[in-house]
Amino acid sequence: MDVILIFEGDTAELLQTRHDQGRVAWPVTRRASIKDVVESLGLPHTEVHSLLVQGQEVGFNHILEPGQEVRVRGPIRPVDLSQPSLLRPGLPSAASPGRDFAPGFLVDENVAKLAMLLRLLGHDAAYDRTWEDSLIAETAQAQGRVVLTRDKALLKRARITHGRLIRSALPRDQLLEVAGLYGLAPLGAPFTRCLRCNTLLEPVDKAAVLHRLEPRTKKYYTEFFRCPGCDRIYWPGSHHGFMAGFLEELKLG
Repeated sequence: MDVILIFEGDTAELLQTRHDQGRVAWPVTRRASIKDVVESLGLPHTEVHSLLVQGQEVGFNHILEPGQEVRVRGPIRPVDLSQPSLLRPGLPSAASPGRDFAPGFLVDENVAKLAMLLRLLGHDAAYDRTWEDSLIAETAQAQGRVVLTRDKALLKRARITHGRLIRSALPRDQLLEVAGLYGLAPLGAPFTRCLRCNTLLEPVDKAAVLHRLEPRTKKYYTEFFRCPGCDRIYWPGSHHGFMAGFLEELKLG
């Protein structure tokens, strides 16, 4: 006798097996947890936000039995990452003291430009092109980060509890996808992080960086910020206006 799994919302589009509008019959030939079965059908566990067996919510470790009906549900936007559930723990906030909750992200190489765009919004977005999948999973677990990637295999790693398989191909659309999923628009503080290394910027006196400025920058700008991580200097120049316009266009400013 089979288990009937019904994949709802955008979970069905990730299935790698035949299905009838998200409905899959899985033959019970071995003892298996819901997590194992769902991932064997192509869906990373990070894409599952609730599981109902016979109408009752269960965790990933529930052992399937013949005749059961399982509803596999994706996220309800915006996802509150601070709250624990039967499927995963809540995450710590990456926001500075006194600010609202904000998640920390870890961006994979295959969506690398998304890291800079998240930093532009003021969000903590770790990224290193040299990191292997094992290190990404280890870092995400140790630091309580949400992994953003287009790699299904990466998100199936047990150490990764929170993640998003990015559907969009273009960085602009990827930012909108993540912002919409996690409700980032009101949480970010634009232009407060280094776009290169993710460190929070610090105000710096113009006199202290005067020797590093081009003549026109010396003449027209008075407000400067320095990255304590990589020592890069920032000021509200023409690039600032361009990026502010970009965020406004996306309704994320």
